[in-house]
Amino acid sequence: MGDHLDWRRVIIAAIVMVAALGVAVALRMLTGRLFRRAGDTRWTWDDLAARLIRDLAMPVAVLTGAWFAALVLHLPRGTLDVTARVLTAATILVVSLALARLIAGSVTSIAMARQGVAANVTIFANITRVIVIGIGLLVMLQSLGVSITPLLGALGVGGLAVALALQDTLANLFAGVHVLASKTIEPGDYIKLSSGQEGYVVDINWRNTSIRTLSDNIEVIPNQRFSDTILTNYHRPAQDMSLLIQARVPYEADLERVEKLVVEVGEGVMADVQGGVKDAEILVRFHTFAESSVDFTVILRTSEFGDQFAIKHEFVKRLHRRFREAGVETPYPRRRVTLDEASGPDGRPVSPGL
Repeated sequence: MGDHLDWRRVIIAAIVMVAALGVAVALRMLTGRLFRRAGDTRWTWDDLAARLIRDLAMPVAVLTGAWFAALVLHLPRGTLDVTARVLTAATILVVSLALARLIAGSVTSIAMARQGVAANVTIFANITRVIVIGIGLLVMLQSLGVSITPLLGALGVGGLAVALALQDTLANLFAGVHVLASKTIEPGDYIKLSSGQEGYVVDINWRNTSIRTLSDNIEVIPNQRFSDTILTNYHRPAQDMSLLIQARVPYEADLERVEKLVVEVGEGVMADVQGGVKDAEILVRFHTFAESSVDFTVILRTSEFGDQFAIKHEFVKRLHRRFREAGVETPYPRRRVTLDEASGPDGRPVSPGL
């Protein structure tokens, strides 16, 4: 009779597990639909909440079913205690992973809200994820009966050895944190290093910074490089910047008229070309008496570093056409050659060589 009762309990426990798996699958489907619905909204926090529910629904349902199945089997007290500890540790691990993803997503969302849509800073998200998972593992070990005090002491000594072995990696890590905390550069900024690398900042992670060049290539720069190099950020203090274009006119040209023509062309370009600052003042500064021309600089304004190429292209075309229409000639290099003529006995010039 006892064996028959044990088999009944096994069958009931199996039914409980099957039911738990069915509930887990149903919750997975429902939370998947909820996650897709949340993705259709512009609010980020409902996406994070839906993802948390989706991450927890299936494993928690399975673990709960396993616990009820263990209770149905009427396991011995010692076996039941071990099962409870294992299931508790598994639950803590699942919750830690879900919370790590939630908190990392929250950090990323806050970074995007502060720095714009182009922000993609993974360093803070990765650090947050490692801290949460580390705390979860310590709590899990504590729930299994493992004393974490000696482990923390061993980690302290081992951490010192690891820090000495990973000096470059840690230097890059702290350099990345310092760069982000000081807001020297942020994702979306256009930067140029004294070593020659330049482009838009795409991402700053725990070891390196990725920049996208104007040719759509990705360059990876160690974070430590930013602490010992001269860096130019073309998006600081503001994205709009001056655009200097060099030009020249012949000495015969009326400089007052040339300045007026250049200003008119510049104002037209600022109003028509995307990226131009419409209310910007067009400046013309004559600065050099060259060999065959008077050189000057035209100062325009562009709303962003990448827009300068289209503005410069259109300005040069229009200014060239306007100069031709106004009769302002191109100052080609000129050389004046003077020949001394020799005189004969009668005073008449004598050709050289005669």
